[in-house]
Amino acid sequence: MTPHVVPLVLCRIHLSVSLGDPVLSQSWQPQYNPGNQPLMPQQPPGPPPGFGAPPPAPGQFPVQPGYPYPAAPYGQQPNSGKPVAAFFLGLFFSVALASLYSLVIYASYEDMSQDVARVLYVAHALLNAAAVGIVVGLVARGRVGAHIGGAVVAMLGAFFGYTNGVALIFIDMGGMPGFSNMMEDDPFNPAKAWWGNPGDPELISLFGLLAAGAVAWGMAFLIGRRRR
Repeated sequence: MTPHVVPLVLCRIHLSVSLGDPVLSQSWQPQYNPGNQPLMPQQPPGPPPGFGAPPPAPGQFPVQPGYPYPAAPYGQQPNSGKPVAAFFLGLFFSVALASLYSLVIYASYEDMSQDVARVLYVAHALLNAAAVGIVVGLVARGRVGAHIGGAVVAMLGAFFGYTNGVALIFIDMGGMPGFSNMMEDDPFNPAKAWWGNPGDPELISLFGLLAAGAVAWGMAFLIGRRRR
């Protein structure tokens, strides 16, 4: 390089720095670093706010994206039902109807024929079963165990409604001493009267129990299925 070329190159560099050449000026500008703290490495740009999962912490695996589950609308809860409340409500209605049936037997046993007594027994069994089934279906909804419990309650209501009526008849005929003697000698006398003679049992009694259980379970199942 000739001697007259060197001053020209130095002059050009000086003019570039003084005129604010972006390339040369950036290389000469010092970075502000108070306290001489170590520079942090630059992080790669992450997703925009509100999009995706947060970045994983050091030493953790990234969270895999999952499928969003649709939230239940406000005010709608799953129809779980209340089987315990359904059982006690069904028992209450069954005891009330069975007590009313026992009073009817007690009030009209002197003038009631055998055929009328059978028809009344079956009618009470079906009515008791329908009431229990409706209550259990409305309260317990789709709970199968509650439906079976309602059927058992209806069958017991049909049975004890008749036997309690027979016990009231014994009280009316012999008073409390006669009832006490009956309980000491044969406490199962009302149940035997419900079943009939040992050699000639009343099949209508067994039919009433089966009908009560079937109707109660069917009503509870149908109503509970609609309210799921």
